[in-house]
Amino acid sequence: MRRSWKMALSGGLRCCRRVLSWVPVLVIVLVVLWSYYAYVFELCLVIYLIFYHAIFVFFTWTYWKSIFTLPQQPNQKFHLSYTDKERYENEERPEVQKQMLVDMAKKLPVYTRTGSGAVRFCDRCHLIKPDRCHHCSICAMCVLKMDHHCPWVNNCIGFSNYKFFLQFLAYSVLYCLYIATTVFSYFIKYWRGELPGVRSKFHVLFLLFVACMFFVSLVILFGYHCWLVSRNKTTLEAFCTPVFMSGPEKNGFNLGFVKNIQQVFGDNKKFWLIPIGSSPGDGHSFPMRSMNESQNPLLANEEPWEETEDDNRDYPEGSSSLAVETET
Repeated sequence: MRRSWKMALSGGLRCCRRVLSWVPVLVIVLVVLWSYYAYVFELCLVIYLIFYHAIFVFFTWTYWKSIFTLPQQPNQKFHLSYTDKERYENEERPEVQKQMLVDMAKKLPVYTRTGSGAVRFCDRCHLIKPDRCHHCSICAMCVLKMDHHCPWVNNCIGFSNYKFFLQFLAYSVLYCLYIATTVFSYFIKYWRGELPGVRSKFHVLFLLFVACMFFVSLVILFGYHCWLVSRNKTTLEAFCTPVFMSGPEKNGFNLGFVKNIQQVFGDNKKFWLIPIGSSPGDGHSFPMRSMNESQNPLLANEEPWEETEDDNRDYPEGSSSLAVETET
């Protein structure tokens, strides 16, 4: 009886957590809907509305794709078979468990390791992690090329939707900038006392304030992710250097500026601005920079620095600019 009560309580808490996780998304949606009403129905001239709606469509389209594109998980070949799982769990010697994972990993395209040099293994999903894959404690699953968990889209940003997330940031910046610049003329009228109506004054002041506030924060976040793309890094890799078989390597996935961009947006430039999946590969393996080249100080942009903590550590929850991940 007591156990069933605890299970019911745990289930209720999980349900509440799922509901509350949509609160940030609801806040963004309400702000956007209000901005649409205030801009289109209260203030704007027809000539502004043509460009406004073009930006608005791409803004909402990319936001939708960022929210509802499910994170991609490793395929079945990275999961332990029932027999291997049983052998692994029944083995009490850590060194034997470590060797078992090494033997299993030989059949897989896995080249990154933990800080101690062991094969990266998720004991929650019971799988050998592909390169750049991490376990998200909020989504409760391993996510291919995980970047971070973003509360503002209530989704994990990874291989399947990183392109959409970047486009969402870009169109958000453009959306805020367009509103701020076009509403500014109304603000001048308000300052001169030429704007009639209390309601119009409220919309002008609030639109300009919200647009400028979001613009500043989004420009910083978008600029940071542009830097990550230019180096072919994820947010997690920026905070925790990837460890390869030969050791930690900060520039292990850096292929050069153009190829780094193509790793996210694809080779066909006509799809770069449209929220359609065009990232190359399957998310399980990625081209790597030659170790000889990356360790050459004449060719590498930055010196490799030592990993001080094991890859299997807990990451605190945070905003979309910080990694949110929990591994064991």
